[in-house]
Amino acid sequence: MDSDRDLRSIRDYIRFGASRFRAANLCFGHGTDNAFDEAAWLVLHALSLPLDLPEAWWSSRLTAEERVRVDALLQARVVTRKPAAYLTREAWFMGLPFYVDERVLVPRSPIAELIEAGFSPWLDPDGIHRLLDLCTGSGCIGLAAGTMLPQAEIWLSDLSSGALAVARENARRLDLEDRTRIVQSDVFADLEDAPGFDLIVSNPPYVDARDMAVLAPEYRHEPVLGLAAGEDGLDIVRRILMGAHERLNPGGALIVEVGNSQPAVEAAFPELPFTWLEFGAGGDGVFLLTREQLPDS
Repeated sequence: MDSDRDLRSIRDYIRFGASRFRAANLCFGHGTDNAFDEAAWLVLHALSLPLDLPEAWWSSRLTAEERVRVDALLQARVVTRKPAAYLTREAWFMGLPFYVDERVLVPRSPIAELIEAGFSPWLDPDGIHRLLDLCTGSGCIGLAAGTMLPQAEIWLSDLSSGALAVARENARRLDLEDRTRIVQSDVFADLEDAPGFDLIVSNPPYVDARDMAVLAPEYRHEPVLGLAAGEDGLDIVRRILMGAHERLNPGGALIVEVGNSQPAVEAAFPELPFTWLEFGAGGDGVFLLTREQLPDS
């Protein structure tokens, strides 16, 4: 990155990286929402330091070898336009570290706020004995839920074998292998023999064709299979809505994130009494339906 030799401290490199990121017009949204936080993430990762490093340490000077490592990582972010999580092979979701690579989307979902509350008040946390994370990707939603629901059996399902390999690694790292079932399935197609679930939660592909056509370069590093969902963004959501009733136990619920496709969902299913959830930390486009509200197909 040809950084000036006067750059010596952690603070210097974070400031320098943020300036370079802004000048390069990078896009953020994969764990950070601004150039400064993204630069801090990469600088601290290159130095093997924690993200919550006390600011008093920011004046620490880097060795020559450390400067080379930091320069290389900041340069990679500008040249490749890869999200920081793909460069560090780590993302944080609900305060938990997850391994990620280009086989899965970078974890990000307001559903984390529901998990932290044990899905209360919508469900009794103690009554969730079996949970399915459909279109699981990295496994972040289901595995994070597993840390909050110690009595629950966690099922992770995805069409992508690569994504399931990542989810399996995260289950191992979080020591949840004994309570986790991993199944390759095209939505519900290969879950015919699965037992009933008390909760199905999903962050499925929901990006429509128009939005796919204008994605920023950072998002184009993510797997298309995890993003694109047809002309109106509802190809997968329709299948989930048509099949969830059969897979849920009485009193169970379905929670699905559809993001910007919320208006399309409401227009396509005017007969369904969606509850659109609100989040204190921001985020929208997440609906809840009980088993009894879902179509019985």
